[in-house]
Amino acid sequence: MQIRTSIIGASGYTGIELIRLLQQHPKAKLAHLVSPSNSGSNIADVYPHLTEIIYDKFDSLDIDKIADDSDIIFMALPHGEALQLIPKFLDKHCKIIDLSADMRINDGKTYSEWYHVEHHNQELLDAAVYGLPEIYLHETISRSAIIANPGCYPTATILSLAPLLQNNLIDTENRPLIIDAKSGVSGAGRSLSLATHFCEAMNNFTAYQIGGIHRHIPEIEQELSKLAKRKVQIQFTPHLIPMPRGMMVTSYCHLNNNFSIGQIEKIYQEYYFGKPFVRIMSHQNRASVKSVIGSNFCDIYLSLDLRTNYLTVISCIDNLIKGASGQAIQNMNIISGLHEYTGLQNIPFYP
Repeated sequence: MQIRTSIIGASGYTGIELIRLLQQHPKAKLAHLVSPSNSGSNIADVYPHLTEIIYDKFDSLDIDKIADDSDIIFMALPHGEALQLIPKFLDKHCKIIDLSADMRINDGKTYSEWYHVEHHNQELLDAAVYGLPEIYLHETISRSAIIANPGCYPTATILSLAPLLQNNLIDTENRPLIIDAKSGVSGAGRSLSLATHFCEAMNNFTAYQIGGIHRHIPEIEQELSKLAKRKVQIQFTPHLIPMPRGMMVTSYCHLNNNFSIGQIEKIYQEYYFGKPFVRIMSHQNRASVKSVIGSNFCDIYLSLDLRTNYLTVISCIDNLIKGASGQAIQNMNIISGLHEYTGLQNIPFYP
């Protein structure tokens, strides 16, 4: 069985990472690689690292042809754009994996408030499944026609806190969870901006969108609240670090009771038992982004301060893989009845 896949928005960082991973996938076949801004150009001319690997050209958008030739369509578009296209492909009975934010927020009004794009199709949001395979049942993901692929910050944050919230181990009623996050520059996408200009980002370390305004906040709070079965608020501060890819999220959690670090580690290990992409690292290891770069792993580090009874949870992912394209393929595998790690056994790069 071959899975015919098409990518709309194939020339961005997440799109080109999808191409790289799908080209090496034993069951996937690339059908259409759509990039309106590069239509007709050789893919290898835009991304020379694909020379003599990918011989295709970027396509223009032809909904009928793409739908006829595809089993699964990946939407790797800026927010607001996928929203316009998804209904047209659903009408043609296509399965959609959306890497934008358009399907992640359950309430259309909340989405509109944070993304400043009107979301008039609540039925689409109701039909979409949040595609975090370590949290949501694979049966739920496989039955859905729309998968909302989680954002990178939300992926790293939710995976790091899920065992604590589902087991009611931390205080979220009297104080917000404090989350300190850092991302490589690729998290901002390929479009030019002053903040990601080499001279601005290199040898620098900046905080941005602070004060509770980052667009991933409602997505993170929505999913954490589901896990806790009560409203959870976060105090979220993102930072830009001068490296191309990689993400580290640090959360500070006040425990409800006294635990040893061994007990906490056991809770995490049991929670993620059988989940191949979450690794619970020894508390003696130094938290490191480099340990996951180039892979679909999420590494979680736990450290307990007995003086304050605060647990520090650090999670590290490759923002372009587990935070975007790799997770999208993980969802594709589940939809297609394959083991979720098919085509994603990449060992992290080192050094």
